[in-house]
Amino acid sequence: MQQVTQKILVVGGNGFIGSAVCKAALARGMQVTSISSSGRPYRTPKGHTPAWASKVEWQKGDALKPETYVHILPGVSAVVHTLGTLLEDESYKTAVREGDLFGLASSFIKSLGGRNPLESGLQRSDNYETLNRDAALQVCDAFLSARPEIQVEGPRAFVYLSAEDVWRPWIPSRYIETKREAEIYIDQMVATRPDVRAVYMRPSLVYHAHLRPLISPLAALLDLSATVHGKVPPTLPTPSMVLRAVAPLLPQPTPAPSGVAPSTLDSIANAMTIPPIHVEHVAEATVIAADNARVDVRGPYGVEKMRELIGWSQKGQEPSL
Repeated sequence: MQQVTQKILVVGGNGFIGSAVCKAALARGMQVTSISSSGRPYRTPKGHTPAWASKVEWQKGDALKPETYVHILPGVSAVVHTLGTLLEDESYKTAVREGDLFGLASSFIKSLGGRNPLESGLQRSDNYETLNRDAALQVCDAFLSARPEIQVEGPRAFVYLSAEDVWRPWIPSRYIETKREAEIYIDQMVATRPDVRAVYMRPSLVYHAHLRPLISPLAALLDLSATVHGKVPPTLPTPSMVLRAVAPLLPQPTPAPSGVAPSTLDSIANAMTIPPIHVEHVAEATVIAADNARVDVRGPYGVEKMRELIGWSQKGQEPSL
């Protein structure tokens, strides 16, 4: 085997977070291949293709069909899986991209109203289980089965874009549950593979003022909430503390997967205390995690740990080392 420049495969590289990962990886001197259902290069909401996109190898592939991308895996040093959906009605992505407030509201209302039970389960390819869990497991399994053709410094990385538990009850619980289920199964898959390490990036609300202007007001409110909570003396009660105290007193639904709090009140408290994160910061942390020299980066990375990873600091604070 020969020593070459690190090359990563980004699953869903023409999406919002995936495209930011591609751009960040190129900036760090990595070679980048992206697969997506269309295989088309990334375009901005206005239809422009940025210059950096010409340096990415864009290919068509279906995460659920390994035969469409297994030929790529032996030549990559890491895989970053960015596919996933916040709502099962994926029209919300178009609404956010185009700044369509009414379309976004419609998607949320449909989600809260639920789907026809006859449309659920294995008959559908757009449910939480398929998009947030099964697609990642298929890609991870194919990655583990591929025989590397390149030599890398440390274990090859499988980086999965997961999420903080901040969306309930506005988003169905199955969103975060399937994210956590994916993490659990991936952990089991790599447990006996010292040559592969798994990393789970858990962003909260991901924003970008120009690419997702519709999200900016909410991001600003959540950032203010997190800042205020962070400055309140620990001896004084805060709204988030009250919610966490009340949560255990309420009837709990069916047991949740490991890492998911039983009560939606805990999720609301998380939303009030965990700040939103810029998409470029998520991407930078993800690319650092994918670097084969960073054998120390393993397991879940929430917003705080992602910020530490990239050396980000708030105004007036010293950066993390």
